[in-house]
Amino acid sequence: MASDVRPRHPLLLSIWICLLASLARAFYVPGYSIKSYKQDENIPLLVNKIYSDNTQLQYAYFDLPFVCPPTGSKHHDSSWASGQSLSLNLGEVLRGDRIKNSDFEINMGQDVECAYLCDRIVNGHDVEWAQQLIEDGYVTEWILDNLPGATSFVTVDRERKYYAAGFKLGYKDYDTTTGKPTYYLNNHYTMVVRWRKAPGSAGDNGGRVVTGFEVYTKSVDRGQRNETGCPSDLDERPNPLPLYIAPNTTDLSEQYPDSSYIPQAKIDLDQVFMNIPYTYSVYFREEKEIEWANRWDLYFNDQAESNTTHWLAIVNSIIISSILGVVCMIIWVRTTSRDTKGRGDGLLEEATLRPKRRSEKKTNGLLEKEGQDLMVDDLSDDEALEDVSGWKMLHADVFRPPALAGLLAPLVGSGFQLVCMIGGLLSLSCLGVLNPSWRGGFITVGVFIFFFAGGVSGYLSARLYKTFGGQNYRKNTLLTALLFPGLLFSLVFFLNLFTWAQASSTAIPFTTLLVLAFLWLLIQLPLVHLGSHYGFYRSKGYSHPTRTSTTPRHIPFDNTTWYSRNRLLLSVLAGLVPFAVLFIELIFVFKSVYLDKSSYYYVFGFLSIITLLLAITIGETVIICLYVQLCAENYHWGWTSFLTGGSSAVWIFVYLNWYYWTKLHIDGFVSSLLFFSYGVLACLVYGLATGTIGFLVGYTFVRRIYGGVKVD
Repeated sequence: MASDVRPRHPLLLSIWICLLASLARAFYVPGYSIKSYKQDENIPLLVNKIYSDNTQLQYAYFDLPFVCPPTGSKHHDSSWASGQSLSLNLGEVLRGDRIKNSDFEINMGQDVECAYLCDRIVNGHDVEWAQQLIEDGYVTEWILDNLPGATSFVTVDRERKYYAAGFKLGYKDYDTTTGKPTYYLNNHYTMVVRWRKAPGSAGDNGGRVVTGFEVYTKSVDRGQRNETGCPSDLDERPNPLPLYIAPNTTDLSEQYPDSSYIPQAKIDLDQVFMNIPYTYSVYFREEKEIEWANRWDLYFNDQAESNTTHWLAIVNSIIISSILGVVCMIIWVRTTSRDTKGRGDGLLEEATLRPKRRSEKKTNGLLEKEGQDLMVDDLSDDEALEDVSGWKMLHADVFRPPALAGLLAPLVGSGFQLVCMIGGLLSLSCLGVLNPSWRGGFITVGVFIFFFAGGVSGYLSARLYKTFGGQNYRKNTLLTALLFPGLLFSLVFFLNLFTWAQASSTAIPFTTLLVLAFLWLLIQLPLVHLGSHYGFYRSKGYSHPTRTSTTPRHIPFDNTTWYSRNRLLLSVLAGLVPFAVLFIELIFVFKSVYLDKSSYYYVFGFLSIITLLLAITIGETVIICLYVQLCAENYHWGWTSFLTGGSSAVWIFVYLNWYYWTKLHIDGFVSSLLFFSYGVLACLVYGLATGTIGFLVGYTFVRRIYGGVKVD
């Protein structure tokens, strides 16, 4: 029967994607229970860490030598002592969180004009470090009722208000007379807690919920203070507190009494000290316009202006995908419709050519046949397909196992494991399950999805390995379970040596590394083994529509084009197309991860649509590249499809380098090492996932066109 293949028009696909795009904004599930507070009930203020856009190193707040250390005391109605660490989930530890209770006394509804916290005595080394942290633009993160302390902003038209998580550790200014930089430390904190009546019966009983937490900072000098330790001129504009220790020149002037020039004094940083007083104020303000369920919206309001750009990114992706879709349709029509009219189509091994009258002489044992019907089974392969050209001539070689098949199968298995992880994370984020209120939830869920997807990884890897003719089942299982996770674990451990040396909270604790090793070796490894055993022994290898000849066919590279001869260059250049689909959304991701860490990236609806379009574009690109390669009579399509699918990772890494040199201001060897190492790791994860998509699409395409249709 002739084929009646009718590919769907790309316009229909675009319409469906536009309908899905109406759900682009990921909604927010704030939690399962609302915490309400009664009048005068204590609200714990938690301190976490400091971080900067100009460096990759974070530090725990209580590890700073110039802040007030915890006293260990408890608040009047709280069971938590200051300095007590909270139990953190895996994601919080991996992202560098170190959350502890503080000595700040905050009680619902009680305004505090000014409260004294402590006087911190620091030496010269501590002052220099504080200056360096301010120079690097470090931001402090505090947490109240699971809300990060925010710096409040308003839009230019003053119609909307939005938050940026965290507040500055201090600021830098220049002396008007000398022009030298002076650093000022913020040592007074004005906290504004916004609340409203709790919903339901809790509100009827006097319960209140927190809907906002704003922190305003001041630098206040050690000037005149009252008996409580607070400055008397706090309501006015106080003099700031400079981080500066004046050198002692008394001894030098005595040493050079008759000299008009006194040399610059050398400061022994261990022997000079500075007193830093800390105070704070608390104000409660009722906020009736914001519901508790919507209290995180202010942290996302700054992203509302970029919605138009996100839509443009989607339109751009649809246009690129549609153009490639038209090309793929033309290829599909050529391979399934027009070619059915010629010889050698259909199931090339099984289809029978129509009888025809031929006159042949006796050659190589064949009888001379005059005026007789000659069937294809009576001829050799070359004679039967003598008028077939292009991709159809490869039917006996196209399913030949690729070179290094024992490596390709584990890579595809690991890549599919990553695809499962990425798909699960995007789905849960779009449903609102993974949101900023679940601190560390995104990383925690991602780690567990990755490890528990090991069974699927082992199954796919083993079945492909069996299809490729592999026999060493145990070797394939170990490569699948250990290759990528082992590389990941080794790189993280190596980078940890540098962050440990810097005493940074970015360093993963040794116990957490043991937990990750436990999950890897005692959960993922057995699951990979079970999946691999089932895929190798309980499942058959993927069947192919044509048989493979024993002798490989010669590939005619002499008269082919450059893109047929150089498959690697073709794959790398083809990666520009998926990169063009992802590029605009990548700008927002990089901005949130590197350039503005105080903002939250929470437009996973847009990202999910872009990811879907990216997968479609990768598939279309792979189909086009494979068709070009097969028409050039080159049957080595296995690695080409994998590399073409993942080659956009090369361009992402190029863009990452450009971003580093032109947009960021990262200083220091360790920070640069972390930036590029984790950048390479992210590109590797992306490349494995998209390379797997490319291979599976290419494998399906090759199986389909060589399966063909039978001719009447």
